[in-house]
Amino acid sequence: MKNLRNFCIIAHIDHGKSTLADRLIEFTNTVQKRDMMNQLLDDMDLERERGITIKSHAIQMQYPKDGEIYTFNLIDTPGHVDFSYEVSRSIAACEGALLIVDASQGIEAQTISNLYLAINHDLEIIPVLNKIDLPGAMPEEVSDQIIDLIGCKKEDIIHASGKEGIGIQDILDAVVTRIPAPKGNPEEPLQALIFDSTFNSYRGIEVIFRVYNGEIRKGDRVKFMNTGKEYFADEIGTLGLEQEPKSIIKTGDVGYLISGIKEAKEVKVGDTITHVANPCKSAIQGFEEVKPMVFAGIYPVETSEFEDLRDAMEKLQLNDASLVWEPETSMALGFGFRCGFLGMLHMEIVQERLEREFDMTVITTVPSVKFKVLTTANEELWVSAPSDLPEPNLINIIEEPYIKAQIITKSEYTGVIMSLCMDKRGILINQIYLTTDRVELTFDMPLSEVVFDFFDRLKTISRGYASLDYEYKGYEPGNMVKLDIMLNGEKVDALSAIVHRDKAYDWGKRLCEKLRELLPRQQFEIAIQAAIGQKIIARETVKALRKDVLAKCYGGDISRKRKLLEKQKKGKKRMRQVGNVEIPQEAFMAVLKLD
Repeated sequence: MKNLRNFCIIAHIDHGKSTLADRLIEFTNTVQKRDMMNQLLDDMDLERERGITIKSHAIQMQYPKDGEIYTFNLIDTPGHVDFSYEVSRSIAACEGALLIVDASQGIEAQTISNLYLAINHDLEIIPVLNKIDLPGAMPEEVSDQIIDLIGCKKEDIIHASGKEGIGIQDILDAVVTRIPAPKGNPEEPLQALIFDSTFNSYRGIEVIFRVYNGEIRKGDRVKFMNTGKEYFADEIGTLGLEQEPKSIIKTGDVGYLISGIKEAKEVKVGDTITHVANPCKSAIQGFEEVKPMVFAGIYPVETSEFEDLRDAMEKLQLNDASLVWEPETSMALGFGFRCGFLGMLHMEIVQERLEREFDMTVITTVPSVKFKVLTTANEELWVSAPSDLPEPNLINIIEEPYIKAQIITKSEYTGVIMSLCMDKRGILINQIYLTTDRVELTFDMPLSEVVFDFFDRLKTISRGYASLDYEYKGYEPGNMVKLDIMLNGEKVDALSAIVHRDKAYDWGKRLCEKLRELLPRQQFEIAIQAAIGQKIIARETVKALRKDVLAKCYGGDISRKRKLLEKQKKGKKRMRQVGNVEIPQEAFMAVLKLD
């Protein structure tokens, strides 16, 4: 155990985590030269293309120092705020962390939030200043920022470049000398933490865990404490680039377990593994069910592809246990699924993976959040789709989820960012100057305002300099109403939304105007209305296509012309009662891109 080191890499998006992990793997000869490629641990095409880590990965390396061989378990973590629960479990499986900061960009919001997670778990932090070879690098200024943040000495900061391979030896030496060996008692009953899982189509779910106390042997009967399920450990082993089967995994080590589990729902990140015969006294602290934050309907473009979409969703859920879905129907779009996502990036990724991996073209409805409704009969309802919201006369209070948002930006953009947040119903809680030209702003904001386009607009007005991190705060009462869109008096459920009363008029007016442009003209007049309950708040009209019935009248009395026009008007009126309006695909898409 004294030669074991478990550590993870934490950083903001695009500060060079995966590149640095590549260099560490290369330096310790963990992977043959011919198998080496960039972003080795990111095995999805999507991760490579976008340059982001979506799933955390673990790999074991051997490093000789002073005549002894040390075993390193490196865990690469995602950097995006949507996956912060996964990051917290990866951190719980380690004793130390490499804190990577880009020398040209300085400290950003995720750096701070992940650092606090690591400090709360008492991890040893090794600060690394990455990308020092860039012409725009500011090693002195950024070093001062790191010293202010974690209170280390200047000589503790390692200067490195993942691209050029500078400082890699120093990092490996620091891991040996500064990060403590795992603590744990080999004599106690087995207690292990699940911090990741992957799906293998031949062997079921592979569970990746870290042993805290005791040991696990091949063939043991084990139990997952939070789900209560029992399994046989058919195969266990450690994680190189390929899996290496072992007969025993001891205290402090990281390994994988295969026991033919078929359902992703049975394996929960953060759960505790123990023996059935000799269980440990308590589960490891910090386990949470993954809570989806953003909800949207996903529908197949062709209604006949519904079953194919169901298969695709089931397969996708095996790889991504944080995706939650249930079937739902819509009058306008037919059969589809109501899906819960961790955030907007997660939603984009799921949509893209459906298109790439399963060739499914899908329509996504307007994203919304989960509201808590207290009815007049004192019942508590959870509403994630506008169609589930009761009538206004049955509602007592609607509560909406709030988040605490931390925005770090250059001081020159403070004004525009404040006005954006105020516009999104945010309340300024705190404002701290980290350095002379970097400000940290803290806002309380409703999540429903953030899910739509907040992040894009924040990046636009700050020219890419602002970084956002948020944590879930709880529910607070809000003046929310359901906005319905009606065509010829018929409600179109796929276009309705739950919005704040102050914004409902503006939202309804813009929606009606947009639809007027997009709906094709019919033989009869179409009324497009936005309504709250029974009250119409906005209206636009698509004029009817009319045949020129006066073409044959030249000269003569006006009464002849009027008679023909009246006859046409009656026909149009009758047609409007029986005619129905088809909504083209583009109309749904445009509503999503309303801003």
